[in-house]
Amino acid sequence: MAKLKINYARGKNQNNSIFIKGFLVITTILLICIFLPKQPRFRYEFQKGKAWNHDNLVSPYNFAVLKTQEELNRDKEQILKTVQPIYNLNVNTSKEQIDQFNTDVIEKWQISNMDSLSKQQLSVYQNVGSGLLGYIYGRGVISLNNRYQNKGSSSENNDEANKQYNFTLTNNNLAQQKNTADIFTIETANTYIQEALEKNSKIDRKGWLSDILKNYITLNYIFDENLTNKVEQNALSNISSTRGVVQKGELIVEKDKVINNDIYQKLESLRKAFEDESKISGNQSYVALGQFVMISLCMMLLMVFLFFFRKSIFYNNRLVSIIMIIIVAMLGVLSWSIGIKIPSLYYIPYCSVPIIIRVLFDTRVALNIHLLMVLISALFVPNSYEFVFLQLTAGMVAIYSIKSLVKREQFLISAIIILSTYIMGYIGLFLTRNGSLHNIYWSDILPFVVSVGLTLLAYPLIYAFERLFGIVSDLTLMELTNSNSKLLRELSLKAPGTFQHSLQVANLAEAAIYKIGGNPLLVRAGALYHDIGKMLNPLFFIENQKVDKNPHSELTPEQSAQIIISHVHKGIEMAKRNLLPEVVIDFIRTHHGTTRVEYFYRMFIKNNPDKLVDESIFRYPGPVPISKETAVLMIADSVEAASRAMKDPTEESINNLVDKIIDYKISEKQFINANITMRDITEISEIFKSMLKSIYHVRIDY
Repeated sequence: MAKLKINYARGKNQNNSIFIKGFLVITTILLICIFLPKQPRFRYEFQKGKAWNHDNLVSPYNFAVLKTQEELNRDKEQILKTVQPIYNLNVNTSKEQIDQFNTDVIEKWQISNMDSLSKQQLSVYQNVGSGLLGYIYGRGVISLNNRYQNKGSSSENNDEANKQYNFTLTNNNLAQQKNTADIFTIETANTYIQEALEKNSKIDRKGWLSDILKNYITLNYIFDENLTNKVEQNALSNISSTRGVVQKGELIVEKDKVINNDIYQKLESLRKAFEDESKISGNQSYVALGQFVMISLCMMLLMVFLFFFRKSIFYNNRLVSIIMIIIVAMLGVLSWSIGIKIPSLYYIPYCSVPIIIRVLFDTRVALNIHLLMVLISALFVPNSYEFVFLQLTAGMVAIYSIKSLVKREQFLISAIIILSTYIMGYIGLFLTRNGSLHNIYWSDILPFVVSVGLTLLAYPLIYAFERLFGIVSDLTLMELTNSNSKLLRELSLKAPGTFQHSLQVANLAEAAIYKIGGNPLLVRAGALYHDIGKMLNPLFFIENQKVDKNPHSELTPEQSAQIIISHVHKGIEMAKRNLLPEVVIDFIRTHHGTTRVEYFYRMFIKNNPDKLVDESIFRYPGPVPISKETAVLMIADSVEAASRAMKDPTEESINNLVDKIIDYKISEKQFINANITMRDITEISEIFKSMLKSIYHVRIDY
């Protein structure tokens, strides 16, 4: 299991005030209590299609049974069918068009050079045309509205009849009912003119007059959309939202009886009536006290968990504050969403919390915090069982899906898995509640899609928390382990032997951490950077030396030892200049612990047998490893470096080498501050032996 990636030393941490910790916890409790709605909660939980698991429920008072949304929609459709569109009569249109016709027909007669027509015949044309226009405008000219066609018609065969509808015509505040079948449209008026002229023997040039008359056909029944909409809204406002009354003392549901649609609606109506009543008569002080007790219990469980299982978090108020901020922020968003009555609470990216906690801390912390947050949220969300089931399963999947974060594409994969979990859970709940997919609302899937999309915003927040609180997440470690990063690229060019050594150490340490438990990304990053100090004097380290040249031959053992030792503090300085995280710099500090530069120490004794030895000259300044990861790196570094000096490696020589190095580290008390056991060390030893044999192609005798 991945451990917290924080450089923390208990007892030296200045952020460990018990008073500050208490203030953080109490402030969090109070803020959550402020967010929670201050009204009593309906005591019964129920689901459609499930058995009633409580005692017989008798109505405590009279209450109205609310209609379902389907019933309300049906009532709205019926009401809208009874509302007739309203048209206004434009009384001036008829006179204006007829006068214009009589004026224009003379001009058109002259332009057409119709010399064969006498003035008397022209007068006949005017009279016939004016008569036709007068008749048409007398019946009315209308434009059919698609919104009202086929409305309320039961006929399926007569398409033309289905297009007609009743409407109300207003004229000077007087209204009358009409049907569009009795009214002309512009098209039917033109047809009527043609047919009437065909029957009129007095008109010789029927086509000419027909073409002229078409230009004077326009609407005189005008649709009044604003007034029609107002009438519809008034009608809809009169729809009753209830369908009957449950009397006080009436049995609502019996114990163990399956909750059908009718019972479910009565229970929902009782819940709504209870909540409305409690807003008026409920004692909010007692409600607030109860909420305070429950929230305090949840927060106490969280702090107990941290104390027993994550002491590195518990004793660091900076980390505790991160957790409290995340909890308060998410519950605040949830409470705000309930307050503004968003269509669905599932729009909220609830899974972002376990993802942020998992990336910043670890799996167990994320799971515990997510569990407690879901329990707190269930106190004031509707359909709490459904909410708890969906959020718990989706949150657990979110945590498990990024357990080993090694590629950024895992974020997208995680989002897809979370969405699939939501959809499967929703369909499962719907089936158990309704026993059919017939009435499933697939639009209810949309909130889950939006929620998962918003969950991806957790990753910028992770970066912000890293910068603000000094945490190193797996995302940062992934970037650091890129061999094309500035420092590693420079190391490969200036000290290629050291770079290859670091790669081998990283492989060894990572394999060991996978076996004994720990953070593989962290130990790999530490291994790649632990020897960057050698870049300043690369030729003084054997892995970078040429065959025929050793600069140490011109120095005393003391001078050589100091140059070798200096790569530690020079590496620390270089790491700080390049803004490497402290948790990675710890690997540079501790990878030699307080051990001696054994080769030059023994050379000094050999060359100066009668001289007193100042061991501090030949000993690294430390500190010793402070974690499982740094301890593994120390062993891997020594084992890999020593194995390179073996001339003819065999199985026995490799086994002896690894055992000798580990025994030396233990004898030098290098692991006293690391959370590593003898069992861990034994497993590390076996892994290193096996990998070194593979590297040097040692054949085993069978």
